[in-house]
Amino acid sequence: MEDEKITVVATDSELTMEVVVLSKSVHAIKVLVGEGVHSVTCDLIPTSTGRAYAGSVMGRELVYAKTRDEMQAELGSLAPKGKGGRNFIN
Repeated sequence: MEDEKITVVATDSELTMEVVVLSKSVHAIKVLVGEGVHSVTCDLIPTSTGRAYAGSVMGRELVYAKTRDEMQAELGSLAPKGKGGRNFIN
């Protein structure tokens, strides 16, 4: 099974990087930045406007340019269905 990856932007340098997604919900995305012993985790949470997810790792801000509504739609289409067709993901 391949790891899911997303592209984030480091706002200070405008550089983009791919990070590994550890968990994903509408409320937060937990990602792994770096590889091996030099990797660190980062929680990306929705911005106050809901237009992106942002977090900080080692003093640098990372931004994932996906709205909260887009994330909800993505998770809704991927969520396993429970009894009665309800999604398990909030």
